[in-house]
Amino acid sequence: MNDYGLAAMLVFAYLIGATPTSYIVGKVGKGIDLREHGSNNLGATNVYRVLGWKYAIPVGVIDMGKGAVPVAIFGPWSNGPAWFTVALGLAAVLGHIFSPYVRFRGGKGVATAAGTFLALVPLAIVISLVLWAVTLWLSGYVSVASLAVAALLPLWVRLTAPEQPYTFWASVVLALLIIYSHRHNIARLRQGTENRFRTRKGVAA
Repeated sequence: MNDYGLAAMLVFAYLIGATPTSYIVGKVGKGIDLREHGSNNLGATNVYRVLGWKYAIPVGVIDMGKGAVPVAIFGPWSNGPAWFTVALGLAAVLGHIFSPYVRFRGGKGVATAAGTFLALVPLAIVISLVLWAVTLWLSGYVSVASLAVAALLPLWVRLTAPEQPYTFWASVVLALLIIYSHRHNIARLRQGTENRFRTRKGVAA
């Protein structure tokens, strides 16, 4: 595929990632804008808070697919350079966070990044999912679990796929991007006003 074709594919990956799944579900399912409810974020966690599991699980799966499909399907099809498949995943995550369909107020990028790396380095994502679940159980905060996973993802990528340098550097970039997208959550954690995902025995709500 020539350079124009590769550029078009990157734009397509970005637009796929930008599809505002939770916004669509909120509007179609309940006639509401999720940016005005719960944590005001267009992510699966806020869908759960406002609409429940019935809506949150499909949203989470689709958001992961937005990262996995460009990498797993478009990457091999493009026959591009070694870095291109990784770039497709990055484009999808950027689209999810900065979606032009909703005035660039998308989600935090965690699920779409997970889908991207599930296609690139599945073992690193399995480790990350275990870490995410344990951290969520111990802290009660989705934001803390997501930040912990983002911070440690480059380590798991390095350990499980040392022969993939582009994937490693992509994990570093995405870790920084996800931490940036959680900047308001970090501020609320410092202030003690962050919303808990649930109440665990021994942890005050």
